[in-house]
Amino acid sequence: MFQARLGGVTYSIVARDPETGELGAAVASRSLGLGSCIWARPGVGAVATQSFTEAGYGPRGLDLLAAGRDPADALAELLTEDERREYRQVAFLAADGRTAAHTGDRCIPDCGHLAAPGLSTQGNMLGSPEVWPAAAEAFAAATGSLAERLLAALDAGEAAGGDFHGRQAAALVLASGDPADPPWQTVAFRVEDHPEPLPELRRIHRLHATRRRRAAFGPDTDTAAEVELARAAGLGAEEVALTAALAESRRGDRDGVARALAPLAGADRRWREAFERYEELGLIQPAPHST
Repeated sequence: MFQARLGGVTYSIVARDPETGELGAAVASRSLGLGSCIWARPGVGAVATQSFTEAGYGPRGLDLLAAGRDPADALAELLTEDERREYRQVAFLAADGRTAAHTGDRCIPDCGHLAAPGLSTQGNMLGSPEVWPAAAEAFAAATGSLAERLLAALDAGEAAGGDFHGRQAAALVLASGDPADPPWQTVAFRVEDHPEPLPELRRIHRLHATRRRRAAFGPDTDTAAEVELARAAGLGAEEVALTAALAESRRGDRDGVARALAPLAGADRRWREAFERYEELGLIQPAPHST
């Protein structure tokens, strides 16, 4: 039932934000295909599966956690079925913060894991045995969102030695702590092939996080400040203009919406139809002369 995939993912982290209940996982490697290595499901948990990766630990592990199984029992059950368990490295995190991890005897050194309530770090094929402890310490010391703390953990793992044969890919997955949220709201980013995958993953997350700020815009939103944040994050001119329009719309300033959208409307008439759809869906206030 279980198989082995050539190569080994290097180091990863699964963690829970105790304040929000958000769940997440992040991984870095000198290997492609990281989408099969980290998994998360809203209100259920997160899984990292690596070292001659068997992706089945992800969905099957989450199914067991969703059924109420203790992470240690769920992991033990799947390991018992796996004839190559001594080559595997797996970590389970439940929505309440319970964790369980396994590093097989045949994983490539340096290798090991550190599992604690709300957090598990693990790695194999590493440049030093300090990688997974450094990742755990960095996560605990970091501030900000769960994603920012996960990225800090990856950076610390890289600084402590990372993968002994280089770097290539990185990935991040985030899920709500609310089981009522649908699985398709899980956020996932992957950098499959890049000379500096961790900075690139952080750049992509920064773009996403800046766009997500729009959902919190309200009557007191400072449009100029949000525009500067959008530019600093690297959003393109179109996204910056839309950020301004959304901010002005939440402030109830229809003229401000029109001013923000004018450069786009002037550049390409098709934007006018796009603005109509935004208005129809209630995303922005109708702007004078926008159609």
